[in-house]
Amino acid sequence: MIDPNLPALAKPGQILARGVSRHLAGHGFACVEELVPSRGLRVDVMALGPKDEIWVVECKSSRADFMSDGKWQGYLEWCDRFFWAVDPDFPVEILPEGTGLIIADGYDAEIVSTGPESRLAPARRKVVIRKFAFHAARRLHLLRDPGLAIGV
Repeated sequence: MIDPNLPALAKPGQILARGVSRHLAGHGFACVEELVPSRGLRVDVMALGPKDEIWVVECKSSRADFMSDGKWQGYLEWCDRFFWAVDPDFPVEILPEGTGLIIADGYDAEIVSTGPESRLAPARRKVVIRKFAFHAARRLHLLRDPGLAIGV
């Protein structure tokens, strides 16, 4: 049976992001997908935890998808922990040392390793939480009023 909540046209990375977000919600995190922390960067999943921890999860659906990503290190300055989310068949040995790993599908995920923590400075944390809140509120507003002419 096809899950009606999983869009038929969802891209593989979006499917992974859904499973990651579901899993992290079970740990008390709120997640926003495709958040832009800074011009030129777009994280697949940003998660805000119950103790204000900020995690970034980059979803990679294939070796080629991973190899073509040259900007992931720019995400490190926007989070306390950084993770890769991949499907069970992904060649995890190509992922960089010192990063977290999540195995996911469209329904759930498993955190395999967390990688090191690098706490954000308080001023940066405030900026990130504000961007997170603003982006989440805009998305909710657009869901409730799809005809509203605002950008996200």
